[in-house]
Amino acid sequence: MSELINNREYRQKLLKQLIMELHEGKSVEEVKERFAKLIEGVSPSEISAMENALIREGLPVSEVQRLCDVHAAVFKGSIEQIHMAEKAEDNPGHPVFTFKAENRALERLISKTIRPLLNDLKDNNNDENMQKLKEALDKLWEVDRHYLRKENLLFPFMEKYDIVAPPKVMWGVDDEIRADIKEAKRLVAENADISLVSEAVEKAVSRVEEMIFKEENILFPMVLETLDEDEWLKIAKESDSIGYCLYTPTKEWKPVRVNVEKKVQSEGEKPASEGYVKFESGILSFHEIEALLNTLPIDITFVDKDGIVKYFSMGKERIFPRTKAVIGRKVHNCHPPASVHVVEKIVEDLQSGKKEHEDFWIKKGDIYVLIRYFTVKDKNGEFMGILEVSQNIAPIQAIT
Repeated sequence: MSELINNREYRQKLLKQLIMELHEGKSVEEVKERFAKLIEGVSPSEISAMENALIREGLPVSEVQRLCDVHAAVFKGSIEQIHMAEKAEDNPGHPVFTFKAENRALERLISKTIRPLLNDLKDNNNDENMQKLKEALDKLWEVDRHYLRKENLLFPFMEKYDIVAPPKVMWGVDDEIRADIKEAKRLVAENADISLVSEAVEKAVSRVEEMIFKEENILFPMVLETLDEDEWLKIAKESDSIGYCLYTPTKEWKPVRVNVEKKVQSEGEKPASEGYVKFESGILSFHEIEALLNTLPIDITFVDKDGIVKYFSMGKERIFPRTKAVIGRKVHNCHPPASVHVVEKIVEDLQSGKKEHEDFWIKKGDIYVLIRYFTVKDKNGEFMGILEVSQNIAPIQAIT
C-alpha cells in the first residue's frame, strides 16, 4: 500500500512539473510523450484525483486547465472506457446516451453545414450564404443547453464524490467555447471581412469538437464508474427543465426492476399481508412484524438468492438513505460501479459458503457504523439470500 501511495505522490509531483512547463510556454507536443508515460495504466479517476490534489495545494484552476489539450492528445484513439456487462448508458433516455446523441448532432451540423458554408463563402460571399451561416451558428449555440445540463446536473454529483478539479476545469473551457461562438455570431451579424468570419467560426467549431472528444473519452468514463443508478435517474428526470441540444430524447429511461410480489408468487409463496404468521417460537400479525422490524435500533436490508433487493427496514433514524425504488433491483446496481466489485465479492463468498458473515466499519462524522453481512439459509441449509445489518455503535462504545 505504501508503494502505491508513493507512486501516486511521485506521479502527482511530475504532473505539477508538466503543468508548470506548459505555463512557461512549452507546447502540447513537447510534453505529450512524458504525460503519456506518467499516466500509463492509470484510470481517468486517478488522474482527476491528482489534479484535484494539486488544486487543493493552491495551484490555480486555470493552470490545471492547461492539461485539457494534453489529455485529448494522449488519450485520442487509445483510452479504454470502462464497460459493464449490461451498459445502462447504451439505452435511449439515459443521460450519457443523450449527451452522446447531442454530440453526434453537433458533429453533423459542423461537418455537413457549417464547414461547407465556410468553403462556399470564400468563393461566393453573398447575403444568402451569410444568412445560412448565421442560422447554422444559431443552431450551434444550442450547445449551451448541453453544457448547462453537464454543469448543473452532472458536476454536482461529481463534487459529491470529491471530484472537484475536472468540473472546474471543464466549466472554464465551456465558458471559453461559449465566448468563441458569441464572437463568431457577432462577426457574422456585422457582415465582417470573410477572413475574420472564417477564422472565428473555425475556431469555435474546433473547440466544440475538442470538447466532444474530452467528454466522451475522459468525462463520461469517469462519471460512469462513479455515479450509481439512482443518481443517473435523478439527472435524467431533471434534464427536461434545462432542455436539449439538436436532439430530444424520445424515450424515458427506466432502470430494470423486478416485481418482487410476482416473484414471490412464482416461487410458490403467498405474502401474508393480513392475518398471522406462525413461527416455531410464537405467532405475530403482519402489522406486529413490520412494527417490530422498524423499531429495531439497526438497519436491515435483505437480498434474495438471485441478488434482488427484496426488503429493507424503515427505522426512524436510518444510517444510509434508502428509497422504495431499490426494491426489485439487482444489488450491484445499488452501488457506484467503482465499488461493485467489492459487493460482488461479498455475495460470491457468502453464497458459495466460503464465509458465513463479513464485517466492515466506517466513520461518518460523529457516528461509527458497523456493517455486517450474513448468509441466510433455510432449515435444510439451502442458501436463501444475504442479510445486511448496519448499526451506529458509537453510543455503545461510549457506555461506561
